[in-house]
Amino acid sequence: MRFSFPTANASEGAVSVVVPELKAFAKAPSDYAPAKAPVFFNPVMELNRDIAVLSLRVLHSLVQRDLTVCEPLAGCGIRGIRFAREVENVKKVIVNDLSSEASKLAEWNVKENGLDEKVAVENKDANDLLSHYASPRRRFDCVDIDPFGSPMPFVDSAIRSLRRGGLLALTATDLASLCGVYPRPCFRRYGGFPLRTEYCHELAIRLLTGAVVRSVAKFDLSVRVVFSYYVAHYIRLYVIVESGAKRADASLKQLGLIKHCFSCFHRKVTGHMFLLGSNTCPECHEKLSVAGPLWVGRLIDEHFVTLMLEEARCSLPKRRVYKVTKLLTQIKQEANAPATFYVVDRICDSLNLPVPSVKKIISELQKKGHQAGLTHFKPTAVKTDASAKTIKEIIVAEIAASTQKKNSQRLTLK
Repeated sequence: MRFSFPTANASEGAVSVVVPELKAFAKAPSDYAPAKAPVFFNPVMELNRDIAVLSLRVLHSLVQRDLTVCEPLAGCGIRGIRFAREVENVKKVIVNDLSSEASKLAEWNVKENGLDEKVAVENKDANDLLSHYASPRRRFDCVDIDPFGSPMPFVDSAIRSLRRGGLLALTATDLASLCGVYPRPCFRRYGGFPLRTEYCHELAIRLLTGAVVRSVAKFDLSVRVVFSYYVAHYIRLYVIVESGAKRADASLKQLGLIKHCFSCFHRKVTGHMFLLGSNTCPECHEKLSVAGPLWVGRLIDEHFVTLMLEEARCSLPKRRVYKVTKLLTQIKQEANAPATFYVVDRICDSLNLPVPSVKKIISELQKKGHQAGLTHFKPTAVKTDASAKTIKEIIVAEIAASTQKKNSQRLTLK
């Protein structure tokens, strides 16, 4: 089939597809080729799709039934095609795009991969399509929403089309609003205010999760967060939707605020959505800034990630295993960590001190009885239940000890 735009072949996972020739649509160095192309395809999102495949494999192991899946914003269809080919127990996939060009390309790719019986291609508005599957006997086991921007315009329809116990997967790429560059759009889309802190990407996930919790609660439903992460230019969230008004109420109790001091790095997580108590920093007496309402509960289900790791090691091709398992292993280690994190080099800059070993800081925190560990959000960051004051004291003590050791070695050499 000939298309009205230049194309190229792409192989990913166990499938080969035809995609837009992205180089043809980047006229200037600043151009974002996937957005310029007539059909959306982003090769950088291969990791996103790898993990999505793993999540479906884990979902099947948990529910023990054949799965039906919907990708309402499919572009060239590669994600849905990978679901059908790489997840053995997927019996039906609906891929859809509002663009007629995208639907034609997706249909071609489905046929070329011999998946006509498993994958159906639609050319509709995403919300219209999802609403068509809202009746109980038609609902999906998984809805994967991977938009260019915010997923929130599609969440209500996705919830209505999702079977109870089903998996909702969401990507958000509008990080400028979620991370506090444009706070007003963030409030409009997610119902909470962001902050431009060093841990803004974690706040972004918590704002998205909070918005989803409020959306599902309208239907007397709750969510169980099983996985989330941040990579490069997007955040990703996986939740299992469960029925019951009491569960919905329990989920809503996991919404709160995070108060942050831009002067001394102090922060406090509150378990309520209202500005109660003092808004003054207890450490330096400056004014506290507030993020939220947002989700203050766990962002990872350790068991779910363990199952994803097992699937990755036995099913991914060798060239992909290391990158995926490295990310999953790091995320698993922070499954039970407290909210927010401290960036060691940022604190050292404020104290005009050299940057010590992050692992040494973690070791010293643990010796003092604090929970402490690394985070996938930033390699120089520490997730800990210690206060900013305690971390500063440890940094100062570590630099002093390191300086004394160096001076001692110099004297010995003399």
